[in-house]
Amino acid sequence: MTAIGRDTALALYHTMCLIRRFETVASQRYRDGELPGFIHLSIGQEACAAGACLALEPRDFIASTHRGHGHCLAKGADPARMMAELFGRASGYAKARGGSMHIADVGAGVLGANGIVGMSMPLAVGAALTAQVTGSGAVAVAFFGEGASGAGAAHEAMNIAAIWKLPVIFFCEVNRYAELSPYSVHCSVDRISVRAASYGFPGVTVDGEDAVAVYEAVAAAAARARAGEGPSLIEAKAYRWHGHYEGDPQVYKTAEERDNPGAFDPLVRFQAGAERLGLGAQDLDAARADAERRIADAVAFAEADQGPAPHTMLEDVYTA
Repeated sequence: MTAIGRDTALALYHTMCLIRRFETVASQRYRDGELPGFIHLSIGQEACAAGACLALEPRDFIASTHRGHGHCLAKGADPARMMAELFGRASGYAKARGGSMHIADVGAGVLGANGIVGMSMPLAVGAALTAQVTGSGAVAVAFFGEGASGAGAAHEAMNIAAIWKLPVIFFCEVNRYAELSPYSVHCSVDRISVRAASYGFPGVTVDGEDAVAVYEAVAAAAARARAGEGPSLIEAKAYRWHGHYEGDPQVYKTAEERDNPGAFDPLVRFQAGAERLGLGAQDLDAARADAERRIADAVAFAEADQGPAPHTMLEDVYTA
């Protein structure tokens, strides 16, 4: 890790703790049968979400994926309303109609998690075009995984972003597996970042378990975008601790990955270098405690609410 400001370092760690706690609790509640539908967790990838989103400004936008809890939290979505959505409560972001894969908060710059693989990229391109046309100075970030990197929409989005020099960052979280398939089965190159050269814009690969490295890469790409120099592609290599979905037996993983996921822990990595960033044990303990409190409050908020009333079934329906 390199030197960044102490406040930024503390914010990075706190955000990673918040994401880890949110998803650890969600995983347990799902196993207990309290959450309806499916959830896809990003435990092990917290440094990607925290580093990327904290390098942005409030006016910026992100478009997420089916594995989007961390992105939403890092960009400022309310953990209580997120948890309520997972619990199927009326106070959830989508009033219990969307679930985990459809959390959005446009006011916080979250254009939405998305269950359609690769669709974050055209969404972010649209937001970037709006920023360019209006002169708002905003930047858009599209999060996607290596599985989505081969989608037709991915190439269309990167091509048009390059042609129009749009202020967009394509952020690929390489977590080793696309659903159940290892990277080597479906990716033709060792590094997704090299594909940027085909479109004529920069591509870099960073350690996705190093929150500071991610932060610095996104900060540089955002500055480039705001200067009118166009898009960038950032590949962050990390590791997905859990399966593609909760309940996935993960038989496709190696024994080391299944039995010792903590060997790939961005929070432990950060703690090891915290002193160099001006943070002591008390700072880290306080950040963890605050994250735990906020998620406990979020669960209490969700549990205190009810599911949507039957008479609201046709609300927010625009076609029939």
